[in-house]
Amino acid sequence: MTPSPPPTPPTPPTPPTPPTPPTPPTPERSRAGRVAGAPVGPFSAFVVARTGDSIEAGVRRLALADLPAGEVTLEVDWSVVNYKDGMVTRPGNRVARVDPLVPGVDLVGTVLASDDPSFGVGQEVVAHGYDLGVAHHGGFSERARVPAAWVVPLPDHLTARRAAVIGTAGFTAALSLRRLEDHGLRPGDGPVLVTGATGGVGSLAVSLLASRGYEVVASTGKPTEHGYLIGLGAAEVIDRAELAGESHRTLGPERWAGAVDCVGGAGLSAILRTLRYGAAVAASGLTGGSTFESTVYPFIVRNASLIGIDTVQTPIEERRSVWAALAAAWPPLALDDMVEGEVGLDQLGPALERILAGGVRGRILVRPAG
Repeated sequence: MTPSPPPTPPTPPTPPTPPTPPTPPTPERSRAGRVAGAPVGPFSAFVVARTGDSIEAGVRRLALADLPAGEVTLEVDWSVVNYKDGMVTRPGNRVARVDPLVPGVDLVGTVLASDDPSFGVGQEVVAHGYDLGVAHHGGFSERARVPAAWVVPLPDHLTARRAAVIGTAGFTAALSLRRLEDHGLRPGDGPVLVTGATGGVGSLAVSLLASRGYEVVASTGKPTEHGYLIGLGAAEVIDRAELAGESHRTLGPERWAGAVDCVGGAGLSAILRTLRYGAAVAASGLTGGSTFESTVYPFIVRNASLIGIDTVQTPIEERRSVWAALAAAWPPLALDDMVEGEVGLDQLGPALERILAGGVRGRILVRPAG
């Protein structure tokens, strides 16, 4: 009898297929196309530091730990050179309130990290005013960290570069016009004067007023820039010496339906003497001097008003409201025409010297990443 074959051993169970690991999330991209939320190491910044009675300024390497407190960490895509940025490089200045300091009172950037749910990684935002660039490291850096209460979402249909062109200067121009219109100014009322018209605030004010249908008279001390100002929309360009007129008179002829004064000093005195009855001047600048002389006569005889424009402590709700309207405030090509040039961090020194000397027409943009 043939023995039976041994039983076939049972087939071992098929081991379970290990779960497929989750695909790591794709980093979000900003509208500028940059990857946000990626790890960041040391970065470059333009730093101003006091050394005895002098000031040293130049590019240094910093770490994220060197940045001040804040809920939103940014990659700075653009900044822009402002007069206040130049002032912090001067020995004995009273503008910088921390040492060392990264200047740059404007920045436009992409969110790298946020502890505030209002702002997400990859979102493009604007920040300016408050302590930025004077008591809190500012925009002359590849990275920045700021409180969420200082941050404004970049408006739709406005590129990061054009937002930098606008910056504090354009915000000041827009706020000046808002205050003048709150006072009653309307297109068709008569000529509106803009002083310091080739500067950042002045250039943007000329263009903004013209685009809104106002008759703009631009005042400048630079005869070679008349064509530039006409191109921005000025109906007339006058020399600042003509504006001063007969400075010994208590009141001059009623000329201006309104004015945006970016200069201060003697120019502001002249404006007050020549405002029309019931008109106002919005004053925001001091490049022509921090003091001015006036009698009470413009106020009690012509019912004139002097409106101060502060853009440092503007409440964030109004700041965001103004910015939300800025995307359509200027023709895009007009903004591009206001850019005199772009610089990297290593070229900031000469640019700051030029703006202090009054040698800048329009805007000099800063691209921290080069």
